[in-house]
Amino acid sequence: MLIPHPLLGLRDSQEFTYLGDARLLKRPNPDAADAEHAFCDYVFLRDNLAGLHRELWFHEQGDRSWLVVTRDTITHEILDAELATELVLRDMA
Repeated sequence: MLIPHPLLGLRDSQEFTYLGDARLLKRPNPDAADAEHAFCDYVFLRDNLAGLHRELWFHEQGDRSWLVVTRDTITHEILDAELATELVLRDMA
């Protein structure tokens, strides 16, 4: 499987380490009234849906960047990849 790295072009997936659901980037607020419940859901609950999924991949054997990869879990087709730092900064703005 080839991952289209936004800076380096197509890279073999063996250069990367898969972390999981990209929703992990959106941590719950620890100061919220329901923080304990929110963190429990954040740590232990995951959807396992077939189809399009946004995933975190770490370019371990390359530039050590984090990517958010949009992949179809049925066909393994990769539709998009973007730097996680850019995504987080864009969401914060």
